[in-house]
Amino acid sequence: MDINFGKVVIILIIVVGSVILHELAHGIVAYWLGDNTAKEAGRLTFNPIKHIDPFMSIIVPVVLYIIGAPVFGGAKPVPINSHNLKWREWGMALVALAGPFTNFLLALVAFLIAHFSGILYRPSGELLYFIFVEIIFINLGFMIFNLIPIPPLDGSRLLYAIASDAVRALMMSMERYGFIIVYLLIFLFGNAFSNIMVSGMQAVLNFFYLLVGH
Repeated sequence: MDINFGKVVIILIIVVGSVILHELAHGIVAYWLGDNTAKEAGRLTFNPIKHIDPFMSIIVPVVLYIIGAPVFGGAKPVPINSHNLKWREWGMALVALAGPFTNFLLALVAFLIAHFSGILYRPSGELLYFIFVEIIFINLGFMIFNLIPIPPLDGSRLLYAIASDAVRALMMSMERYGFIIVYLLIFLFGNAFSNIMVSGMQAVLNFFYLLVGH
């Protein structure tokens, strides 16, 4: 397999920057809503050492890129004490959605810059084209992946806010094993999972083109 290590390094830089901003968004919104747990834990920082998870932030995204699958990943979860938040479950939902929304904004800003500068319509072999396209798709991948409504992914927090007590209890029991469930779904239904990711990313990208009247 022919691996372009220069592109792998670029992918890593984009992934690390994206997950840092994703986690910072969680912590900052939690702080605005009354919880300073993330601040006290030193997580309201751009220092990558505080955020990076070797497996989810490096190994998973690189492997996905190499095999040509949609790139997604994550970082160390920012500690949040939901009991300190305004609006409790709804406050936690806002904290959770701040991460994917940040990835959405990063993808949108990169798209707008690439569109209006013409970078998006240059030959695919150009470095700037590669960088901007990867910023767009990596952040869309992060957004879609984290919106999966399986605990402890961000999408589950919205369900917490609207679910019955029985459903919440079930979801809380899944918290410890949520990532295992997600990994099993990816392993057992990899093609279907990849198609769902790609379809979601393409839908958002179509929305971006709609915004610029393209």
